[in-house]
Amino acid sequence: MSPIRRVAILGGVRIPFVRNNTAYHDVGNLGMSIKALGAVVEKFKLHGEALGEVAMGAVLKHSSDWNIGREAALSSGLSPSTPGITMQRACGTSLDTVIHIANKIAVGQIEAGIGGGSDTTSDVPIAVNKRLRRRLLDANMARSFGARLKAFKGFRLKELKPEFPGVGEPRTGKSMGEHCEMMAKEWKITREDQDQLAFESHTKAAMAYDRGFFADLVTPFRGVERDNILRPDTTREKLATLKPAFDRSSGQGTLTAGNSTPLTDGASAALLASEDWARARGLEVQAYLRDAQVAAVDFVHGEGLLMAPCWAVAQLLKRNNLTLQDFDFYEIHEAFAAQVLCTLKAWEDEAFCREKLGWDGALGRIDRAKLNVVGSSLAVGHPFAATGARIVATAAKLLKEKGSGRVLVSVCTAGGMGVAAIIER
Repeated sequence: MSPIRRVAILGGVRIPFVRNNTAYHDVGNLGMSIKALGAVVEKFKLHGEALGEVAMGAVLKHSSDWNIGREAALSSGLSPSTPGITMQRACGTSLDTVIHIANKIAVGQIEAGIGGGSDTTSDVPIAVNKRLRRRLLDANMARSFGARLKAFKGFRLKELKPEFPGVGEPRTGKSMGEHCEMMAKEWKITREDQDQLAFESHTKAAMAYDRGFFADLVTPFRGVERDNILRPDTTREKLATLKPAFDRSSGQGTLTAGNSTPLTDGASAALLASEDWARARGLEVQAYLRDAQVAAVDFVHGEGLLMAPCWAVAQLLKRNNLTLQDFDFYEIHEAFAAQVLCTLKAWEDEAFCREKLGWDGALGRIDRAKLNVVGSSLAVGHPFAATGARIVATAAKLLKEKGSGRVLVSVCTAGGMGVAAIIER
């Protein structure tokens, strides 16, 4: 096996993220993945190129989406000899696909690859009733007309009721929003602070669009040029009028539609390579993926569902002999404003860091002026499996603009997991 090599991030592209049941309501994961992947091929002139691997993913997908990575690669303009793989880790999916590609490059298994993801909440898989499914399978296996009829003996109309994807954690029955409400109460995160973070996200994203930051990161699709979730004209006063979205009865709910990410459709992809591969093709290295870490917590027995990034970051910092303050930018996924604020507060809590993270004291405060400087998920949206690659491409471009530096990436996921990464230049 080859010695560990530096992994270059050459850049990324995404389609505009849109609110569900709007512009992409009839596209589906494969169509969005093909567009995002094809945009990367176009941007970096990779037509006919055989890459080491394309890794894509989706959270809400149909059985026909069983290998989006390969199918999207075959329709992207890349050589048909490019392998494809489909992965899934809830909201961390495309950060994981990027890490998957990076690890293969680092050990010399491949020279270049693309990681990305897509998600649609407009075209969700709808299953038939379990009992009806069994009847249909039995009828399909039957060898006579009589046996097929027998499979439907005792059939009831209620068996025709479709089954929609669940929004709750299977082990608790609570949604991510309900879990995050519990976290907000535990960490005493105020509604005002959540609305302020949401306001800042929209403001920063709007300013970034206006100065052209996203010009080469977002490719138009279906007549949409900007994320249609973005509200440049939002105010703290408007956000304050919204009613609680998850805790509507206690009078203490603080999470609203304004300080939580909406259901979103979209796709993104990022190109990574060895330095030699990039140099041979005259492609600029924007940044390097230095390291990454995944962690999980026991959310069923007391830990906050979306707090795992605290552990992932602590482990990542310790392995790389870094402190929380050794970064020029912080890209923390805004699933909910409360989740970001809980994470920041936990890092500042000495007892939490000592007892839970095994740290000698608190990780400390970050400079909030360096947090999500071009906006994040609250403003642009959150197609579950597309967010990670969006953040990687954003971080790499921020470092390209600055000329040097380091970015800490943190993504919370369903299932009580978190993914973190260090990107540097």
